[in-house]
Amino acid sequence: MSLIETRQLTKTYNPETVPVHALRGVDLCIEKGEFTAIVGPSGSGKTTLLNIIGGLDKPSSGQVLINQTDIAQLSENQLIDFRRDHIGFVFQAYNLIPVLTARENVSFIMLLQKRPAAERKARAMELLEAVGIAEKADVRPIYLSGGQQQRVAVARALASRPDFVLADEPTANLDSVATKRLLDIMARLNEEEGMTFIFSTHDQRVIDRARRIIRLEDGKITQDETP
Repeated sequence: MSLIETRQLTKTYNPETVPVHALRGVDLCIEKGEFTAIVGPSGSGKTTLLNIIGGLDKPSSGQVLINQTDIAQLSENQLIDFRRDHIGFVFQAYNLIPVLTARENVSFIMLLQKRPAAERKARAMELLEAVGIAEKADVRPIYLSGGQQQRVAVARALASRPDFVLADEPTANLDSVATKRLLDIMARLNEEEGMTFIFSTHDQRVIDRARRIIRLEDGKITQDETP
């Protein structure tokens, strides 16, 4: 049983005016423990595919099955709860809450899950330690470098113990040293804890580390290989 499966997934923007076909019948299976990069030129549908898998956007047609749950059929409130409990997100723009410390940012999703305070604090510190930034636990994002903020974002993505992590261009704003450190952390979490990572990326450094590469062009999968 696949962790993620899409069946004849399509997405068309502006269908009533000037249609833009972002996805054209995408069939895809992702297994637990994968470290996969979705690549392709700008406009190929990478981010659209990630957003639909993550429940941030609805398909025009087709199915998105996460552990056999068709998330396209969930109500908005059900989808919010599903994302919270099953999917971790790492974005190019970090999206940390500026008034919260690093630890509070990591803890926030567990607060929404109504986890006990002691558990939230322990889990947050465990994750900040795992991404090598525990000493910045009480620091707010404005005082962290881009690479440090992205490591906090990775810790936050893992806080809810998600089924998988979606990372949309996570290294786009990072220099080569920060990128290597971030990819090392993600690869270690993948190898040691079996965490599933799916990247949308242009970055060759990410592509070189991926164990599966899926190429999209004009909304269709044109290549799917395991290097």
